[in-house]
Amino acid sequence: MSTMRALLLENHGDTFRLAEIPRPAPAEGEVLVRIEASGVNPLDTKIRSGDAAHARHLLPAVLGIDMAGVVEAVGAGVNNLRQGEEVYGMTGGVGGVQGSLAQFASVDARLLARKPTHLSMRQAAGLPLAFITAWEGLVDRAGICAGQKVLVLGGAGGVGHVAVQVAKSFDADVYAVDGARKADYIRSIGATPIDYASEIVEDYVKSYTDGKGFDLVYDTIGGPGLDTAFKAVKRFGHVVSCLGWGTHALAPLSFKAATYSGVFTLIPLLTGEGREHHGEIMDEATKLANAGKLAPRLDSRVFTLDTVMDAHELVQRGSADGKLIIDID
Repeated sequence: MSTMRALLLENHGDTFRLAEIPRPAPAEGEVLVRIEASGVNPLDTKIRSGDAAHARHLLPAVLGIDMAGVVEAVGAGVNNLRQGEEVYGMTGGVGGVQGSLAQFASVDARLLARKPTHLSMRQAAGLPLAFITAWEGLVDRAGICAGQKVLVLGGAGGVGHVAVQVAKSFDADVYAVDGARKADYIRSIGATPIDYASEIVEDYVKSYTDGKGFDLVYDTIGGPGLDTAFKAVKRFGHVVSCLGWGTHALAPLSFKAATYSGVFTLIPLLTGEGREHHGEIMDEATKLANAGKLAPRLDSRVFTLDTVMDAHELVQRGSADGKLIIDID
């Protein structure tokens, strides 16, 4: 095979065009992956529409950040992966790196980990961006510890529900703010649900922390969510946000001598710096999934390369009930 099927985005805001393009060959340090599933993130839809300048993806391009598949061939210098192994990772779709809406991709082997045996390809493709974002915030930035009271804002969302599971794996006492209809799901993954429509931050800080505040707050929604996080954190506590891009008053944080960290998960793909660590983080995801402590929440609907636009439109409307996955072949 010298060609492959792939979706090309030629202009921002356009629909994808299904095309036959040259199949890549793995360069030194890369593996060729036969892609079986591609996860759809809100960021993918923003890149397509031209609303994600920070992702810097020159067109025409193949989008798709998350993937799961099988190693088809191994390039020079790769010793940790073999042909036929099932792998997954956050591997492209930004910064000029080919994404996963294609039958094959040549992937920097440092970005990959072996797929959890306990998860399907579809489940695996739903994890990378969300897990890396959650892990970098909770572990790398905040140094989460057992017994801490952890609050996740947007706790049933794409990053949020993974952050809850990561925090639980560290034996933290976890609380998750989201809509009332998601309360049962939040309980099922081990957190205490808080309905943002019926409880204001002052009320749940009083109810669950005796008014002291939470040791660690992860804001996954940005905007007013980050202001809420500053109010919810305890004295000397820590706030993390993966969407802290706005302008905010720091007084509520400063008066508590609390600290703040931002998470920008795209840096390794955009700059090449830290790619080994992304692979290490995905190894941690595999360990947790194989131990039964991690699983993504997937929308049950099935999409293919022919129906990707339907998936993008659902994500843009906020109508997805969990992560949407594209079956590639």
